[in-house]
Amino acid sequence: MDPNYHLKNEIENALISVVAPVLNEQRIIKEFYDRVVKTFGSSHFELVFVDDGSTDASWKIISEIAKTDLRVCALKLSRNFGHQAALTAGLEHSKGDAVILIDSDLQDPPEVIPEMIKKWKDGFDVVYGVRLERKGEGFFKKVTATIFYKLIRKVSNINVPLEVGDFRLLSRNVVNILNNIPEKIRFLRGLASWVGFKQTGVTYLRDQRFAGHTKFSVFRMVKFAFDGITSFSTAPLQLASYLGLIVTTVSFIVALQALYVRFVTHTAVTGWASLLIIIVFLGGVQLLMIGVIGEYLGRIYEEVKNRPVYLVNEKIVERKEQKVASED
Repeated sequence: MDPNYHLKNEIENALISVVAPVLNEQRIIKEFYDRVVKTFGSSHFELVFVDDGSTDASWKIISEIAKTDLRVCALKLSRNFGHQAALTAGLEHSKGDAVILIDSDLQDPPEVIPEMIKKWKDGFDVVYGVRLERKGEGFFKKVTATIFYKLIRKVSNINVPLEVGDFRLLSRNVVNILNNIPEKIRFLRGLASWVGFKQTGVTYLRDQRFAGHTKFSVFRMVKFAFDGITSFSTAPLQLASYLGLIVTTVSFIVALQALYVRFVTHTAVTGWASLLIIIVFLGGVQLLMIGVIGEYLGRIYEEVKNRPVYLVNEKIVERKEQKVASED
């Protein structure tokens, strides 16, 4: 008998969890659900919807689906805590041997999931989706995303893959580790790379949104990028030191020139405009660096308060267990 038979059998009968955050997606939820169900067919899975403070009919639709399909679990957060907090809630409430993180806007196609599961069965703990093409996204967003990932790879000690978002499969071992990390300001795609283990990617074409519009404004993208960098790198603080050294050196040279002109050539120092520019430049650099330091202090402040990452207002879970108990 094959010594790996028992392990293979366990993998074949494994429970796969799909975690999908939702924010005002009433026009998409049913289509997303149908495509996930079609993708899994008769395979064993659970779908965990996390409503991140939707103000439309999203929760009503999710609740109706959860009441008719025992494979669906539903969490309604007490307010909008953000995309990463919603994913964290889904991870902590998932029960699968492997967990798929996927947005409910259908830009990341559920049909890629079987290929991820195959890689997991081959022994990989993290299987991330690599975007070959990003349909429906403007030039600005594509360029800034590329710059961000190259920058974070350069300034941090983690190897975040290019063209990769939160769409990925995580083994139960990795999920348990992530659930035990106490960070409040979470950058999950960075944490998933930081944990290490055996990782690989699968390529796919990212579609346009099925309906509606993106919830990530430019401000949110900038904040998300800064959270990612400050979570895994102290480079901005080191930049403050380098800029301070450069500005101090330049200021010293300018001061020597001013003394030379005053005491050697015995002429008045001219050029009030250049002096004003230097003063304004120095003030700007100081404010910028104070802001960078403030960001790190703010992260410390958020962490030491030890508030929960999210709060659940309502949930529809463990329906399978309730059904089994009633049958017994």
